[in-house]
Amino acid sequence: MDSQHTDSPLRRHPARPSGTLILGTGLALVLIFAALIALFFIFSAISPAISGKCVAVVNIDMPLSVEGAPSGLFDSGYPGSEELAQSIEAIDKRPDVGAVLFVFNSPGGSVVATREVYQSVKGLGKPKVSYFREVAASGAYYTATGTDYIVSDPDALTGSIGVISTFADMSGLLEKIGVNMTAIKSGPHKDIGSEYRNMTPEETAIMQGLINEIYLEFKGVVLENRKGKLDMSKFDEITDGRVLSGRQAQKVGLVDQVGNKKDAIMKAAQLGGIEASSPDDVRLCPVSTSTSGGGLFDVQSVITRIQAGAGMPSLSYK
Repeated sequence: MDSQHTDSPLRRHPARPSGTLILGTGLALVLIFAALIALFFIFSAISPAISGKCVAVVNIDMPLSVEGAPSGLFDSGYPGSEELAQSIEAIDKRPDVGAVLFVFNSPGGSVVATREVYQSVKGLGKPKVSYFREVAASGAYYTATGTDYIVSDPDALTGSIGVISTFADMSGLLEKIGVNMTAIKSGPHKDIGSEYRNMTPEETAIMQGLINEIYLEFKGVVLENRKGKLDMSKFDEITDGRVLSGRQAQKVGLVDQVGNKKDAIMKAAQLGGIEASSPDDVRLCPVSTSTSGGGLFDVQSVITRIQAGAGMPSLSYK
C-alpha cells in the first residue's frame, strides 16, 4: 500500500524582528518621552499666563521648633523649622505664584527655630502678607515681621515680645523623700539650670545676660521691619512680654490692619498685581507644611526629643 504522506523536515518559526526595527522602536519611544517632558515644561511656563497667577497660602499653625513633631495615631504632627523653611524657600521657584499669604495660628517657639523660619520668610522675593487668625505671639510675631503687610483679626492674640527660659527646682522635694543628687563637674556652672539644686545668684545673672541679649535682638528685628509704622511713645511699654489684641497691636503699629482672612487675601492679590474684585476671584494655591516624619513609633524622633531636653536650658520666644 502506497503512502502519500510526506512529513516535511522543515518547520515554520515565527519571524523575529530585525535589529533595525528594534532600534527604530526604541528611538521612537525616546523621542516621545522627550516630547512629553518638553510639553510639560512648556505648559508649566505658559500656565500662569493662561489661568493667572495665584496667591500661595502657607499655614503656620504649629509651635516653631527645631525637631518638629512626628505624625501619630491621633495627630498629624508638624515639621521642624528647617523643613518648614525649605518649603517656604521653594515658593520663589514657582512662576505661578504672584504673592504669598502666611496664616498664623502659633504661640511662637524656640529662638533658633524662629530665626530659621523668619529668615526664609524675609528672604522671599515675592510680595508677602501675614494674617493673624487666633494667636500670633512671640516667635510667631517675630516671623511675621518679615512680611510686607500684616492683617490681624481684631481679637487675635499677638505681641508677647520677649524671651523666656524656665527652670524647675526640685531640691526641696528630693530632700523630703531622702534623695541626694551629686554632680561631678568640670566647672562650677556646668550643671547650670539643674533641677536638683537652687540656682546661685551668679548663675541667675549669667542666664539673665543671655535673655537680655536675645531680647534686644528681638526688639531690633521689630524696629527694623516695622520702621516708620510704630508708635515709639508706646513701643517700649508694650515690649515687656504682654500679649495684645489685634486692635491694640494696630494702635501701636505692630500690625497694619485689623480684618479677616478675606481682607488679607485681597491685600496679597493687590501686592502681587493680581486683578480681583473679590476674594472669590483670587486663585489660591496652598503650600503643604505637613511633616514628612515617621509616625506613631518613630524611634529617632523620640530619641531626638529626649536628647534635646536632657540637662540643658532652652531659650524660647513664647
